[in-house]
Amino acid sequence: MITTISIKNYALIEDIRMDFNDGLTIITGETGAGKSILLGALSLVLGKRADLSSMKDASKKCVIEAEFAIEKFKLQTIFEENDLDYDAHTIIRREILPSGKSRAFINDTPVTLSQLQAVGPHLVDIHSQHETLSLAEENYQMKVIDALADNSSLLNTYSEQLQRYKTTSEALENAKIEKSEASKEIDYNTFLFTELEEANLEGIDQGDLEETYETLSNAEEIQETLSKVVQLFSEEQIGTLETAKEARAALNQLKNYGSVYNSLWERLNSVIIELDDLSEETEQIATSIEADPQQLLEINEKLQTLHRLQQKHNVATVSELLDIKNELETSITNTNNLDARIENLEKEVITLQGEVRKTGGLIHNSREKVIPKLKKKLEAILAKLGLPNARFDFKLIHTETLRENGTDTLELLFTANKGTTMGSIKKVASGGEMSRIMLAVKAVLAEYQTLPTLIFDEIDTGVSGEIANKMAAIMDGMSQGMQLVSITHLPQIASKGAQHIKVYKEDVNNVTVTRLKTLTQEERIVEIAQMIGGKKVTDSALAHAKELLN
Repeated sequence: MITTISIKNYALIEDIRMDFNDGLTIITGETGAGKSILLGALSLVLGKRADLSSMKDASKKCVIEAEFAIEKFKLQTIFEENDLDYDAHTIIRREILPSGKSRAFINDTPVTLSQLQAVGPHLVDIHSQHETLSLAEENYQMKVIDALADNSSLLNTYSEQLQRYKTTSEALENAKIEKSEASKEIDYNTFLFTELEEANLEGIDQGDLEETYETLSNAEEIQETLSKVVQLFSEEQIGTLETAKEARAALNQLKNYGSVYNSLWERLNSVIIELDDLSEETEQIATSIEADPQQLLEINEKLQTLHRLQQKHNVATVSELLDIKNELETSITNTNNLDARIENLEKEVITLQGEVRKTGGLIHNSREKVIPKLKKKLEAILAKLGLPNARFDFKLIHTETLRENGTDTLELLFTANKGTTMGSIKKVASGGEMSRIMLAVKAVLAEYQTLPTLIFDEIDTGVSGEIANKMAAIMDGMSQGMQLVSITHLPQIASKGAQHIKVYKEDVNNVTVTRLKTLTQEERIVEIAQMIGGKKVTDSALAHAKELLN
């Protein structure tokens, strides 16, 4: 329940603070005094989007803070689900800065607007004329039935099952699309893979192949050239080695004459050793090279195949061809596995569909059982509110469609009079009848739901006289088990409040501001008398007011 609300710099409000009691609190005031401002401020605390135009002074910060006593309402889970620290005495603060930015805090912890909106509905239910219109909507009607049927657990299960079913169905559809697209490419991909597979690319060194190909292609020329080199090294008269050896022998005679001659000898000797080694290796290579037409043909074919594949796939190396081959193999394997995957997903979809339909059936049965009770209660309350012939017909139909709140469709038919055909409630119910129906719905829900605070914003529209008395009695009864706040223009309802707050406007230094005041018993008598007879209070109006209060 709300224990305190403070508002600073909002609309016509400069700075007010108001404490609330449990039971029934009445809020009255002339049209335009600011009752809607109070609700607007509370709506901001509960998560409504902020608007810079709602600030009284745009150069100052607007702060709205509400305190709630929530120990007995079992809201710990709601706080945990939204990553919030639970406190039995919860304080929510909303700030609108001059820059237009908005900040929100729960128990002094900064929170997002979505977190605020998740918690707000569990703290306060504000009933406005707009919500009366929602009574004609199927979703709202279904929520009322589900509240009486205590279907929250079943609906949570249904929602989880439906989400799994939708996710799996989407995966199945995507797999089918993937298969359809893959089927167009599978033959071509298989051809490309086979072509690369048959090329036996593993272990191939393209550089070695190209070198061997050049050697075999020019074997005769290489042999002739190498043989000539060996001859130039080793020819007896003019061979390079022989000439160098003669020079070394000549230097040998001088090497003992000084270090410089010895150094020349050593350098020449090193050259002779290297040349001798080079000549021997050249001769071995020349001897090893043989023309091999068959090997040359095979290597040529292998290189032609590599060049063709590289050009085809727009790559330059064998490694890149192997990567493409692996990708093709993966694609082909995935495509071939799609049939099994689709089959498994189809089985899973059927299973999940069966589960969600089963839960939907349980929800339907639960709703069917409670509808007669709801119908009886609503008609009994409406009879007290001056609609003794009011009748409801809840047409609940079980379908094969998996909807967000079950598998049912619902049409609520209504008539307020004998001998008239029932019709859709939004078409046949008047404004006054809708207000009474909504009060009846809230009165029934109060028996089955624990809500910290319920606020009625002029739910008595279109009602007067004895019906207003009955409506007041119902509100009074509801307030015995919950905190109920009613903004009203009816003296009959105002007289039932355990607490009476007056909203009024006052001019201060040529500036109009909205004020709140908790009325004493004497002040209540005057306020209710004015509600009865206008600003000029008569003795009869005062007497009537006292009678109502007593």
